Amino acid sequence: MRKILVVGAGQSGLQLALGLQSHGYEVTLMSNRTADEIRHGRVMSTQCMFHTALQHERDLRLNFWETQAPKMVGIGVSVAGPGAERVVDWVGRLDGYAQSIDQRVKMAGWLETFAHRGGQLVVHGAAVSDLDYFSRVYDLVLVAAGKGELVSMFPRNAARSPFTRPQRALAASYVHGLGPRPEHPEYEAAHCNLVPGVGELFVTSTLTTSGPADLLFWEGVPGGPADVFQGVVDPAEHLALTLSLMKRFTPWEYARTANVELTDAGGVLSGRYTPVVREPVAHLPGGGLALGVADVVVANDPLTGQGANTASKCAATYLRAILDHGDQEFDEAWMRRTFDRFWTETAGPTTKWANAMLGEPPEHVLNLLGAAGALPVVASRFANGFDDPADFEGYFYEAEKTEAYLSEVAGGAP
Repeated sequence: MRKILVVGAGQSGLQLALGLQSHGYEVTLMSNRTADEIRHGRVMSTQCMFHTALQHERDLRLNFWETQAPKMVGIGVSVAGPGAERVVDWVGRLDGYAQSIDQRVKMAGWLETFAHRGGQLVVHGAAVSDLDYFSRVYDLVLVAAGKGELVSMFPRNAARSPFTRPQRALAASYVHGLGPRPEHPEYEAAHCNLVPGVGELFVTSTLTTSGPADLLFWEGVPGGPADVFQGVVDPAEHLALTLSLMKRFTPWEYARTANVELTDAGGVLSGRYTPVVREPVAHLPGGGLALGVADVVVANDPLTGQGANTASKCAATYLRAILDHGDQEFDEAWMRRTFDRFWTETAGPTTKWANAMLGEPPEHVLNLLGAAGALPVVASRFANGFDDPADFEGYFYEAEKTEAYLSEVAGGAP
């Protein structure tokens, strides 16, 4: 039986460990926290997962909370004008619903499931010296811990990493009591509010430790009016700042917040990081190798909501590659081929879209977003791009392709 070590108990690490376990591999999982520490700690992320990523969980029978979590059937886009009015506002329908589950709920539950199914769980914050030893004991070492010392083992790929500093200041609040959107009170949708020069506000339904809730997530342009959360440690102050920004820049969303309160004292998160793509293979001091997983090797800004989706797709790609490899050696050539497959199928298109959205939108993109308000087929196609970012290649990046697509759609409109 092949022995595999997975370091990191996030979306990708746990999904991959549980997938390998279900196929009979001897899997050891290293986590720096217990399930209870995760469940009762602070929120770790924002996340909105779309059909393809959710299907990977269903395929492994890991969709434990699917009936409890709110189902978002659309993606809404609003653009604020100079007077804080909405100059663009529409909702595109998704082909398959999206869901968000607080990672405190999911990761704690999956960690307990892994142990219950007989997996070897080691609660220890791994260091490079640990991996140096383990690389001689295990057939394959997978690093899925996207923060800390281990990430430094994977060199930055300068050709694929255009940024050298954070592009957004991030601030999330998990809340109860948010009112429905008056435009469509009968169904759930995730909303992206674009405020030129300020940043973006995302409003997403979620399932947290205390039940259904909502996420208020600001992505502020560094140094701009929404970059105000650094050094804020009081959760109440964090929420107050969130609401004051909503009142000033997205009053249509603020109007829903009269009864809002934090879900719990750990329900806020802030920070910033530089988007980066790293080399997929780490060379350990003793000559061993480790393969980087998901945001260890591809860490995009969460602006396009792809983090958990990319992690899930990476885990599915790696699982398929491991199963196909049989009893052959997991050498560097195999590791690089496996990452290249992930890059081509998922990470490359996702990175291109995320990086494009971080800049000021060019005129043809503004025209596209404006046209979506009158053309539901355009709104729906854009919304479904969150599930399949590769589709943006055909109509989003180049003005000529955008104009040709809008002309074609408008010509066929009733």
